[in-house]
Amino acid sequence: MKRIALFLLTNIAVVAVLGITASLLGVNRFLTANGLNLGNLLFFALLMGFGGATISLLMSKPMAKMSMGVHIIEQPSNADEAWIVQTVQNFAQKAQIGMPEVGIYEGEPNAFATGAFKNNALVAVSTGLLQGMTREEVAAVIGHEVAHIANGDMVTMTLIQGVMNTFVVFLSRLVGYAVDSFLRKDDERSSGPGIGYMVTTIVMDILLGFVAAIIVAWFSRQREFRADAGAAQMMGSSRAMQNALARLGGMQPGEMPKSMAAMGIAGGIGQLFSTHPPLQERIAALQASGR
Repeated sequence: MKRIALFLLTNIAVVAVLGITASLLGVNRFLTANGLNLGNLLFFALLMGFGGATISLLMSKPMAKMSMGVHIIEQPSNADEAWIVQTVQNFAQKAQIGMPEVGIYEGEPNAFATGAFKNNALVAVSTGLLQGMTREEVAAVIGHEVAHIANGDMVTMTLIQGVMNTFVVFLSRLVGYAVDSFLRKDDERSSGPGIGYMVTTIVMDILLGFVAAIIVAWFSRQREFRADAGAAQMMGSSRAMQNALARLGGMQPGEMPKSMAAMGIAGGIGQLFSTHPPLQERIAALQASGR
């Protein structure tokens, strides 16, 4: 419940900030007496599209720590913590990135990486993952998460999400204006957007939002294959990654907040909207790589 509340409050705050910014800049006034101001509309769409995605990226680390209850390992207090930190450090050196923060959180088997910058990221593993896998398998999962950071996946996903958001905002309002103009073409006294604009915009936001989600999920799935391959390369063999994925298939992966679902080792609902490919496909891809 706490995770859902944090997610909702964060999104409300982001939308409010972007709305105030758009108002101050005047780009929310794209509907004028002379018609649709396409320049203002495009500026508004870019602000809402990339603004929300960028703010979410910049907030990703602190939000992950709060929502998942991540305990950051400042100074290892036992052998397991020391091993996790050393493993992350080894992979970070191989990937030629700055040492990420390392954390542990209570939960079912899963792990994630997040952060806006390659050299200032966070890698966190769950207690369920540590208890349910061998050290070699956990190391493979950690390698997978470090590969996400090295590949710049968080930034890439933000850019893709920003483009999709901009597309949805711009096109939905363009179609809404066209429908509203058609419905009110004989009403010379009308001024400002009518019910046709408002209803059409809402419907198009929903429909185009689904299309955008499918595209973003597809990109996310391709990214998982690359991270699996990156872990195999850093470990010198894909066997441990294959074993980790196979073992994960017999477990119930831990649930991640919606804003971080794409960053876990497993997750997603439905084939089209899944952020991760089926585990068997990932294992097959590793086997085909010949590593």
